[in-house]
Amino acid sequence: MQITYKKTFEKRFKKLPEKVKNHFYSRLTLFMSSPFDGLLNNHQVDRAYPDCRSINITGDYRAIYYEQGRCIYFILIGRHSELYK
Repeated sequence: MQITYKKTFEKRFKKLPEKVKNHFYSRLTLFMSSPFDGLLNNHQVDRAYPDCRSINITGDYRAIYYEQGRCIYFILIGRHSELYK
């Protein structure tokens, strides 16, 4: 599995508090070993982001991604309220 970050993800990620960044790396490690672990709450978000899925980073932060073949593309990260306006 190859992980790629889109520019929109990278821009938003840079602005996050360090604590949230650390949570992301922790959840990414879990995601890579067990993508559907209950802590991630991995689910489709087709209504807001067609063909994409979301994982929980913290209680309020989510990361949006899509999969193509063996590549995972993270496209957005942010608070739930920011992502689902």
